[in-house]
Amino acid sequence: MADTLKEMLDVPQNFVKEGTHFMKRCTKPNQKEYLQICRAVGMGFVVMGFIGYFVKLIHIPINNILVGGA
Repeated sequence: MADTLKEMLDVPQNFVKEGTHFMKRCTKPNQKEYLQICRAVGMGFVVMGFIGYFVKLIHIPINNILVGGA
């Protein structure tokens, strides 16, 4: 019973300890890193936009053929 209670109390302590260790290792990105991240995210948006556009472009004629263009 005492071992179970000790294990239950260790879980939050380990969580807080690991959380503070993680936060100490985190750093803010400098301007160069930030711009690189922004470019990567922007390119992702553009690529996903083109993929969605082409899927829709292909889907409309196929849908009209299947439905009958009513």
